[in-house]
Amino acid sequence: MAIYSRHLPAWKQEEVAEIKRCAGEYAVFGLVDVYGIPATQMQQIRRNLRGRAVLKMTRNTFIEHALNDLGGPIQGMKDHISGQSALIFTDENPFRLFKVLETTKTKMTAKPGETAPEDIVIQKGPTSFRPGPIVAELQQVGIPAAIEGGKVRIRETKTIVRKGETFSRKVADALAKLDVRPMDVGLILQAAFYRDAILTPDLLAIDEQAYYNNIMLAAQQAFNLSVNAAFPTGITIEPIIAKAFREAKGLAVDAGIYEKDVMDEIIARAYREASALKGIVE
Repeated sequence: MAIYSRHLPAWKQEEVAEIKRCAGEYAVFGLVDVYGIPATQMQQIRRNLRGRAVLKMTRNTFIEHALNDLGGPIQGMKDHISGQSALIFTDENPFRLFKVLETTKTKMTAKPGETAPEDIVIQKGPTSFRPGPIVAELQQVGIPAAIEGGKVRIRETKTIVRKGETFSRKVADALAKLDVRPMDVGLILQAAFYRDAILTPDLLAIDEQAYYNNIMLAAQQAFNLSVNAAFPTGITIEPIIAKAFREAKGLAVDAGIYEKDVMDEIIARAYREASALKGIVE
């Protein structure tokens, strides 16, 4: 037993040992935030991950003990432990893991004290509410509500909470009544350890279509550069020869070099020029 966890009670040592065993057995060691996930959603997430990843609920202190015992680059994962962390182990590559975890998220109403992930904007327009106390409740949190045609209506588009601000109880209640669900609830990847490197979500959140488009653009630009620079490859040799042939033929026509392959074009060009000149003279 490593020096960092040998002073722990036996059952805690077993918990730390289990974390270390999984860290050595799987290709990816991940930290996920499970805060606010309802029990029913967590059960569904576990079912969806079955056969692809192992989700382990444990204490942050046990994770820290295990990382200290393991030593080396993986200890840097301690910097990413926050909130209600859990562990996820998988042999999937971390980019695919991130994508899978994104699918576990669902939109939920905000709770008092939570932080807005983005600006919360209430659009103007009608609501389904009949006249009643709801009008005053909306007005108290800055939502310009009024009664029109027997229904409650939002008179103008309004930003109620800015990104990074916290939801007050009144604001959270009002947004819930409007069925505004700004919070992503699901497994949120905090960091993943893979091949001695720590990968954070900003590195793993790849727009696959944009990535594909960039590859296609780079391939087209490389092809054009090869052809224009006359740098032959297995793919560009034919276009280079075709381009050289067209340019040589154009040069022969411009210079009036009487070769059998360009005679017809030289005569046709002379005819066009003569016809144009005739039109000017007449």
